[in-house]
Amino acid sequence: MADSDVLTFPPVDLAPDEELARMVRDAPIVGDAVRLAGWTGVREVTERGLLTDADARAAVAELGLNGARLHLLWVVAVNGRLLDVTPGGSARPGPGAGAADPMEFWDGVVMDILDRTEEGLTGSRVVDEHLTEILATIYSVRDGMPMANLAGGILQAHEVGCGARQTELRRLRMTLPGELAEAMALLEYCGLIELTGDLVRLTEPGVWAVRRDLLREGHDAPSLREVAAFAGQSAGELIDAMLTGRASASAATLWLERRAPEDAARELVKIASSGNAAQRGTAGTILEELGPEAEHAVREALGEPMMWRYAAAWLGVRDLDAPALGEGDGAWVAVDTLAALLYLGAPIDSVAHFDILGEDLLVLVPEMGRVDHPDTLAVLEMLGRHHPEPLIAKTARKTAMKVRSRP
Repeated sequence: MADSDVLTFPPVDLAPDEELARMVRDAPIVGDAVRLAGWTGVREVTERGLLTDADARAAVAELGLNGARLHLLWVVAVNGRLLDVTPGGSARPGPGAGAADPMEFWDGVVMDILDRTEEGLTGSRVVDEHLTEILATIYSVRDGMPMANLAGGILQAHEVGCGARQTELRRLRMTLPGELAEAMALLEYCGLIELTGDLVRLTEPGVWAVRRDLLREGHDAPSLREVAAFAGQSAGELIDAMLTGRASASAATLWLERRAPEDAARELVKIASSGNAAQRGTAGTILEELGPEAEHAVREALGEPMMWRYAAAWLGVRDLDAPALGEGDGAWVAVDTLAALLYLGAPIDSVAHFDILGEDLLVLVPEMGRVDHPDTLAVLEMLGRHHPEPLIAKTARKTAMKVRSRP
């Protein structure tokens, strides 16, 4: 089953590597780091491997640098091998950015930037605390985000994720717009974002770097090229590719974009109605991305024995007229949900696999034994063999015996 902590981002169209490499060289932070390394040459440094105070002041004055950014530039120059700092306490020219893959060098630069948030990168504690979320949010909206919307999202994240009190939130509503503007100016200097009036968007190297970071964190952030091949496939082929891991969830987004909502819904309903529980669950997940414009096609599924409960729930969630679901229907859906584990073929060895229902299985298992689902017995046997809670496993075995004894 999918990890609930994994986020899915829309596919992005990456610029060619040669173009990205040129943009990296043109990034202000890279140009200033190269100039700082050239100015430094060979000279003594402090025990911490930094410029002396006198040399730092001279570098700022002679190169016209922003003094507040000098430490970040030094870190970029040293970690990017523009400078080598010897154990003896001196700096000397390193092999330079040209000795490495330009994009690997850029990845290191961005990691150096993001690593500085713990010591105060932007001057705003709140922006530093949520910087990776901010960049991921901008990444997901390629047309650009208004600064006001971005500030609102940060406030909400700070309130929900950090439990900020109302007094702090009132203060932040006053100060955050200014802090955010300064932070965005720094990220623009770093080559990660570009500002057009009130809109903020990632640069092409910024898209590349944020995607690299999202992938490193295990999120689903494909390139357009990776998912384009699935856009022309049938619903059955797409679902099979997703179940076998050949396509990520984001492939479904592009697949839907290439079809009229009702046509897409009919294809998905057909697979869900005739397929197994894993195929049905995947089709249902894709259907959730469609809005009321697919109502007619989903409503047709109310006549399908294996699909009508999902169709009713889909309609109800969108405040559309739908038949009511009873207690027995909830147990049927629970069987169907757990049956997907059987068809996925994944090892079932922890309670986490069974927590997908979010319900008390001690109460639910006997109800599951009373529903007319083709996989009821197999699901109960799976629970009886693999559930780590002895009482739940025993209840499942007893319920399975009753199911077997039914005419």
